[in-house]
Amino acid sequence: MSALHPAPGQVMALSFTGREWWAIVHGMLLGAAFLLAFAGGLAELYSLKPALMTREGVRERMRRVRIGVTAMAVTAWVTVITGTWIVYPWYREATPDSPRSQLLADPANADWHEFGMEWKEHVAWISPILATAVAFIVWYYGSGLIRHNRVRRTTIALFTLSFVFAAIAGALGAFITKVAPVQ
Repeated sequence: MSALHPAPGQVMALSFTGREWWAIVHGMLLGAAFLLAFAGGLAELYSLKPALMTREGVRERMRRVRIGVTAMAVTAWVTVITGTWIVYPWYREATPDSPRSQLLADPANADWHEFGMEWKEHVAWISPILATAVAFIVWYYGSGLIRHNRVRRTTIALFTLSFVFAAIAGALGAFITKVAPVQ
């Protein structure tokens, strides 16, 4: 029987190369952590409204919002750094079978490199920068975000933009990996 269709009773084992493991860590594990940090941080930032706060809840709420936004900033940096200095060099190898070479060799797929990787290579760096700015604002203003509605709304907008830039980069990465995986 083939490797994709094992004989009855035979167990099919999954195996990944080192590069595939790094791609999984970069895209799926860090991406999932980023998504969870965003969801938690956004919910906490949104809930910092005077009408929803009690004196007892301020300290607990601020602890959670600081954890959420800091986790998102750290995860964004780790994701971009692992992508840039670990996964991306394999993508760009000067070999005919590298993902970059595969994409550029086929005119129908060249746009995946020309637009998709350019976005990931340059614009995706905006995500951790914005996430870090949000973490700074949260740590700087602290519970003052409850009183300063405009600052809180601006923080939510920056936090959301950070997520949007990362989400687009992640989606492009998933599509590019589908067309030309790093192996």
